[in-house]
Amino acid sequence: EYMGLFPNATMADTKADAKQKVPETVLKKRKQKKEARSKRVASEQLAKKKLQDKRRVIFKRAEKYVKEYRAAKKTMNNLTRQAKKEGNFYVPAESKLAFVVRIRGINGVHPKPRKVMQLLRLRQINNGVFVHLNKATIQMLRIAEPYITWGYPNLKSVRELIYKRGYGKVNHCRIPLTDNAIIERVLGKKGIICMEDLVHEIVSVGPSFKQASNFLWPFKLNTPNGGWRRKYNHYNDGGDCGLRDTMINPLLRKMV
Repeated sequence: EYMGLFPNATMADTKADAKQKVPETVLKKRKQKKEARSKRVASEQLAKKKLQDKRRVIFKRAEKYVKEYRAAKKTMNNLTRQAKKEGNFYVPAESKLAFVVRIRGINGVHPKPRKVMQLLRLRQINNGVFVHLNKATIQMLRIAEPYITWGYPNLKSVRELIYKRGYGKVNHCRIPLTDNAIIERVLGKKGIICMEDLVHEIVSVGPSFKQASNFLWPFKLNTPNGGWRRKYNHYNDGGDCGLRDTMINPLLRKMV
């Protein structure tokens, strides 16, 4: 008789029973999945925001460097113009940066030049490295002069080398510089987080030049278009070896 009075009671009971039939482990798994999904979404949004912020920082730094390069060039042009006007010559400061290329092989190399080239990481023909010029390194370059050619690279040459032929040393492995994250992972502590930071550190021979230069794997360049003139003669005598000042830049255009 109660069934007739409360016909909906049985339906409610059956629904409650159906709810109770879902195992507790399934409910726990659902809850865990939901929490994991929400955490993943939150972490993705945070990573996206960090990436956007980093891109802004990189863009601002690149802008700052461009202004710095332009200002330096403008200052040099003004000084040159002023000196010419007064009938003098403007002599720019000696470069602190050199790019050294090995042009000869291993046959008949004296132990001293061999050791110098080993220290400079020039183990193969057409290998190139950036070197900070001081009394010690200039003396080393003089010892190895018959086997190398070197000069003072400009901003364009440095940028082309790093962007086109740049490889980094990560855990003793040669890794192509395809992402700023590779640079940041190794040199982030030194404030170098992107390609433009790396270029600026090399060009300006900054406080972290040693770490930046060591991070760059020795450049593997091509033989220059048209070949060498004469490897065994000095550049001043119509050959190829030795110091070639700023004329290293046209050579690098042919080798990159």
